[in-house]
Amino acid sequence: MRTEDEMFELIIHTAEKDERIRAVILSGSRTNPHVKKDRFQDFDIIYLVNHIDSFIVDENWIDIFGERMIMQLPEAKVIPPPMRDGRFTYLMQFTDGNRIDLTLMPISLKEKLLPTDSLSQLLLDKDGILESLPPPSDHDYWVRKPSEQAFLDICNEFWWICLNISKGLCRNEFTYTMYMYEQINRHVLNQMMEWYIGIQNHFSVSVGNLGKHMPNYLTNEEWELYLSTYTDAKVDHIWRSLFNMCQLFRQTASHVARYFNYTYPDTADKNVTFYLHKLKKESSS
Repeated sequence: MRTEDEMFELIIHTAEKDERIRAVILSGSRTNPHVKKDRFQDFDIIYLVNHIDSFIVDENWIDIFGERMIMQLPEAKVIPPPMRDGRFTYLMQFTDGNRIDLTLMPISLKEKLLPTDSLSQLLLDKDGILESLPPPSDHDYWVRKPSEQAFLDICNEFWWICLNISKGLCRNEFTYTMYMYEQINRHVLNQMMEWYIGIQNHFSVSVGNLGKHMPNYLTNEEWELYLSTYTDAKVDHIWRSLFNMCQLFRQTASHVARYFNYTYPDTADKNVTFYLHKLKKESSS
């Protein structure tokens, strides 16, 4: 596997040789001082270019980056639909394990499209067209404090979706049940967990994309409870995990409510929980 230094040398040297490429920006986890480096990190690269169409017409120019295992071209796909905002991206996984997510951005659109988040590092600027960037940090991705309405909306969504999950279980509609469980209520639970972690860390940390860094900020007991909210395809196991999810949500949401002096919807919690237990008992008999 090529080393990080070898990959950066290749990325920058390619830009230096090509007159169409005028600047190079690195973004993502490789700029984050709080993320432990490993061999699975992508090289998230932006090339600011002139004559972008000349790159797109002849795709062979990207062969210089190495032997590809597989590639995605988001702007050439139908599903999901392309952004069509002027950028063109090559998502390239190489056979040696490295990956480059390379975005071509027309210089003419830099004011509109160039990311301004705190995880950006300027690697090359041939013409001085970009302002100097501050040292990278994950500041823009820190957990934000919720408004009272946002807190109440998340609570309402959680207990409402619990009813959908229970309905799906009683009907033996597995795909519907698991969509509601994992695609909706998992997201809602994670949002509450983020606020809880934010409180513990003075809202100065990021939990990462899809909460991937949550274990770093939870006690062993909290993380084990979170893991117990995952389930397999057996109905009784789904019920058990659902009640564990309810317990964890109630526990974290109550803490968030006390911290901000918000009102936790205890009545909705009790009513829905009672109903869930009733349906489980009926479905088991």
